[in-house]
Amino acid sequence: MRQNKYFAAVIAILLGIVLYPCAAQADSTQIQRLTREVSQNRVEAILKKLEAFQTRHVLSSEKEGFGINAAADWLQSEFASLSPRLKVSLDTYELPAQGGRMRRPVTIRNVLAVLPGLHSGEQERIFILNAHYDTYARPVDREWPRDNFDNPAPGVNDDGSGVAALLELARVFSPHEFDATVIFAAFAGEEISLVGSTLMAARLKEEGKDIRGVIGLDMIGNITGGHGIIDNRRMRIFSADPMDSPSRCLARYSKRVGEFYFPSAEIDLIFRADRFGRGGDHTPFVLEGWAGIRMMEANENYSRQHTVNDTFTNMDLDYCTRNIRIVGSILASLAAAPPAPKVTGDRGRAMLGRGEGGYDASLRWNPVVCDDLAGYIVRWRKTTAPYWEKAIPVGNVTEHSFPHVTIDESIFGVSAVDHDGNESLVSVYVMPPRSKRTYQVKK
Repeated sequence: MRQNKYFAAVIAILLGIVLYPCAAQADSTQIQRLTREVSQNRVEAILKKLEAFQTRHVLSSEKEGFGINAAADWLQSEFASLSPRLKVSLDTYELPAQGGRMRRPVTIRNVLAVLPGLHSGEQERIFILNAHYDTYARPVDREWPRDNFDNPAPGVNDDGSGVAALLELARVFSPHEFDATVIFAAFAGEEISLVGSTLMAARLKEEGKDIRGVIGLDMIGNITGGHGIIDNRRMRIFSADPMDSPSRCLARYSKRVGEFYFPSAEIDLIFRADRFGRGGDHTPFVLEGWAGIRMMEANENYSRQHTVNDTFTNMDLDYCTRNIRIVGSILASLAAAPPAPKVTGDRGRAMLGRGEGGYDASLRWNPVVCDDLAGYIVRWRKTTAPYWEKAIPVGNVTEHSFPHVTIDESIFGVSAVDHDGNESLVSVYVMPPRSKRTYQVKK
């Protein structure tokens, strides 16, 4: 956020420290203030309004105050009412019947609210926060026709909770100016195989947009698991392999920032693209080559998932609101920070070497274009460690060496930090895979 310079003194102190286990975040005043603006009363009102549509199945009937079309119209109106700074639109696709879950023609309407950042054109960076507003519920008995798409499917947690986060965070973000553009995306068609998110991801890829991170919110309001265990402390973040993929780097960043601003919370990183055999709306963006994670509750309760029991009475409003605030702290940190440095050369190889003597870790990176750049932070960990173990601020330079440190046993990364203390995502030096070779053999 470009407001008062709260953090220059903090960074000046940090840049004089030789080594510390985890680089400090920016002074938390601004982001804490922003997250406190999330209103639990508004979250409650949004959830109850979404429940009142009775179903939001993509093939539900078009009636006043009922079904997915009424929900889409309401979402568009709500986003537009929050601030004139939000650019609100419908991202619409007409699909013919294709069998399976699309046995009828369907109109997919993603509802988008874009908060423009400071940069446009080639310098624009985009972060996407998404949830899906469509719902699905299984028939309660054999007498309930499976092709009656007007059957009750309240979907308050799946995924009204994520939609509530979109609306509330769009509201509290909109008065502020961020370095990066933020898109708040309410997708349709998730319940019939991620249709809306797949179509939008493909469109943004074709348009050449620079998507730096996608955070999918899907079910963030239930604390009682189907096994009876109650957990109102943890959240889970799913991210795709490999170990230092862009998605995994985004997950590590999210855990570090979220737990910094909310020390009583526990954010578990699940090193898997999603729950086993399942998927969410971050997935199409990952398949297009961008960083994407799924943030969700600690416990699932299948008796309240895709059933008529997914109601407001089965939500934990305190937990849902706290999770929205955690996500807000992460998104604000990402959007306020400078771009991450590029650590690969023209040929795509990591700029990591062994130094002149062959036994030192020698790191280089490309300079970040940022008017407010304070410097860079180098992080590293053992190859077997899941999280960054050490970090050192190195100043406004584009190279750093560690004498007598072998690059074979550690993973290294570099981030950029501005004078407000906002730190970018970490760019990791990834070992390129060896190409398979073939040889001609005389016969």
